[in-house]
This record gives sequence, C-alpha cells and structure tokens, in this order.
Amino acid sequence: MEILKEKISKLQLKEKYSSVFETMTKGVADLKKGLIALDAEMHSDLEQLLLEEGSEQEDLWGFNLFADKENDGFIEYTSFINIRPRQGNKSMEIADPKIRDSVKKLVEKFIV
Repeated sequence: MEILKEKISKLQLKEKYSSVFETMTKGVADLKKGLIALDAEMHSDLEQLLLEEGSEQEDLWGFNLFADKENDGFIEYTSFINIRPRQGNKSMEIADPKIRDSVKKLVEKFIV
C-alpha cells in the first residue's frame, strides 16, 4: 500500500502496484486533498491509510485500474467503500458523473 507522491507510468503501475491482483490494482482517491493510494487487497485498507493521513471519509472514493486496458477500460469506478446513501451513492459504482470525472482526472494526473 502506498500513497502516490509522484507520477508513474502504466508499466510501473503494472510492475509495482499489482502485487495483490495480477491484472488489476485497487485504488482510493481523496478528491479534496488530491491524493491517490494504491495496491491493497481491499479498498477499505487504502481508505484507512488515507484516513490515518488526515483525509475525510466523504472525500474518499474507490476504483480499480487495469494497466493492460486503454480508454474507458482502464478505470472501473466500483468499490464497497462507495456505498454511501447519505451522499446519494446507493451502489458500489460511483453514480455521480462529476465525482467519476474528478477521480479520472486525479488518476490521469498521477498515471501517465
């Protein structure tokens, strides 16, 4: 598990941050602080790491990355931590297009 501090390539994502799953990397984005944590068995582990660093739970959104896929197949906006009816998200998938776009932009900021 690691909070990214600098940009990485898709090759680095695949080689360094796919230790739990061979073809996928779990991630959590802190949309307020502009942070991404990667590489854990569960999104909740990454969520906890960010919370310990001062993030607020309502700013955290889970996603999955597939280094071997391009375009829309690269990011999947699904995680149990995304289920939060009080914020209007009643399923594992991020429903709000604005939040999805913010997650995508943050991923694109760190993974080139």
